[in-house]
Amino acid sequence: MTVRGRFHVGMSGWVYPPWRGVFYPKGLTQKNELAYASSHVNSIEINGSFYSMHKPSSWQNWRDSTPDDFVFSAKGPRFITHIRRLDDVHGALANFFAQGILALGPKLECVLWQLPPSLEFEPTLLENFLRELPQATTAAVALAQERGERMKGREYLETDADRPLRHSLEVRHASFDDERYFALLCEYGVASVLADTAGKWPRLDRDTADFTYVRLHGDKKIYESGYDDDALDTWADRLGEWLDSGHDAYVYFDNDVKVRAPIDAMGLIARLSSDNDSSAS
Repeated sequence: MTVRGRFHVGMSGWVYPPWRGVFYPKGLTQKNELAYASSHVNSIEINGSFYSMHKPSSWQNWRDSTPDDFVFSAKGPRFITHIRRLDDVHGALANFFAQGILALGPKLECVLWQLPPSLEFEPTLLENFLRELPQATTAAVALAQERGERMKGREYLETDADRPLRHSLEVRHASFDDERYFALLCEYGVASVLADTAGKWPRLDRDTADFTYVRLHGDKKIYESGYDDDALDTWADRLGEWLDSGHDAYVYFDNDVKVRAPIDAMGLIARLSSDNDSSAS
């Protein structure tokens, strides 16, 4: 009998000024926003790690501000994906994993890598990158040991257990719609991100790992439009199929401009929770 997969649903980030007084209650301090958000969803994608490095204390604070069963995905840095464009990134990967991400402990489950729209599919370049990705927390510690000099004295080089570390890849160039691309992801156990971008970028819908990763940027206007009841019902049905097949699912709403992301995330969680209750009865 197949064990139903777990679902993790939330938002891409949580620090958004327009959310204050709308999703976040008036008077809630910024330092308490993560705790509030994590009481309404069961996962969040950390997107601040895309823009800059963070101190180990920040990662520890995020871990401690969330419920015990909460999980995070962390977005890989743009220095690797957009500036270096996956080329010669061993040192940068070591620094990324040395900064403190492993302080999330069991709450770290997946790392998202998002490529720029201008980066085309180059099989050798991509495989070299995929080969570098640590598949477990102990491997991430070993990689972090190779950090650069600028990380010395502000690194975090430990893990409390040897856990699997998942990776997902979101691409935005049509050339990635290639069987060789999907085969590479399957070989390395990396999930091909199913991204809804209101038609702006390719929507690649292929299972390449034992889990599913979905990013919902808006179905009508990217980053702005919300998902109505019919749309959420459709996504809940689709996710239910993955869960029933034993796949874990990570779903993050990135339609943050008009404060739709947390509302839509809670709506999807309600639907999936109802499905779980029905399956258990």
